[in-house]
Amino acid sequence: MIISTYQAGKVVLIRTDGEILNTHFRLFSKPMGLATNGISSLAVGTETQIWELHNLPLVAQKLDPIGKHDACFLPRNIHFTGDIDIHEMAWGQTGLWLINTLFSCVCTLDLDHSFVPRWRPPFITAYAPEDRCHLNGLEIVNGFPQYVTALGLTNTPGGWRENKAQGGILMDITTNELVAHGLSMPHSPRWYRERLWVLESGHGSLATVDLATGRLTPVIKLPGFTRGLDFYGSFAFIGLSQVRESSIFTGIPLTERLKERICGVWVVNIETAEIVAFLRFEDAVQEIFSVRVLPEICFPEILVEENDFLKTSYVLPNEALAEVISLTKEPSSPSNQDDRF
Repeated sequence: MIISTYQAGKVVLIRTDGEILNTHFRLFSKPMGLATNGISSLAVGTETQIWELHNLPLVAQKLDPIGKHDACFLPRNIHFTGDIDIHEMAWGQTGLWLINTLFSCVCTLDLDHSFVPRWRPPFITAYAPEDRCHLNGLEIVNGFPQYVTALGLTNTPGGWRENKAQGGILMDITTNELVAHGLSMPHSPRWYRERLWVLESGHGSLATVDLATGRLTPVIKLPGFTRGLDFYGSFAFIGLSQVRESSIFTGIPLTERLKERICGVWVVNIETAEIVAFLRFEDAVQEIFSVRVLPEICFPEILVEENDFLKTSYVLPNEALAEVISLTKEPSSPSNQDDRF
């Protein structure tokens, strides 16, 4: 599992090490949105950049201790967006999509621009760096963006703050219609097992959404500000934040319900609504933004600082690789995909 914490400036790999959990920290500048493309690619949205990293399993085999790592993500591209307050991101059929919270829109990337706006809520009258509705959550359905969350139906700079406790919305961007409104700081919409799920963070809850009525049915309430959600099998992996005593978080139901909030990742069986496991951060990390499961990976690594592996790991097209002599002096065999060595 991988999580991001912008408060601590780290991406954290949660790894299995025998009978214990290993928490492995990598430094990024204000990391928030995470996107995974199966187990082959990872994107990390930071303060001014989006990092795209690719998994090179053959590099993982060479990391110390030998034979322990089963994935290694190395940078392939770094795109400078400027400080646009990147929130959730997801890969679709046409590439990476991201929530641009500062400009209140859903975007893609190309080589010529900082970002390319693709959609904005119909009540937002212009692209402006004013965080008018605090657009934050994004879900891809059948390869294309469909659901988003925001903290308000507002069209003024920072206007969502006035009614943050119950002004949140869930929208279907394919129809421009509200699915649900009157929510308390919603985040992380997800389409899973033919149902729409959302975190109503202001209540510290995981809920399902009735698409016909817009009614939310809480599945469980947890002891923290729920933000960051992923599924695997019958389990929901939910990020919890302590949330600071600041103007942003005062007056929401969660802070009135709980004097002490917890930071970590809680695992909930969605069939029984029972907590089956949790990882609690005691210090250093107080807020989590994104949670992503890396299926079939137990002990991954992320390499972002200059080192010998970044200098000597290459990815080549098959036609070129067929003519490359490997370090063992044996001709390499072409395959259906680009090879790495």
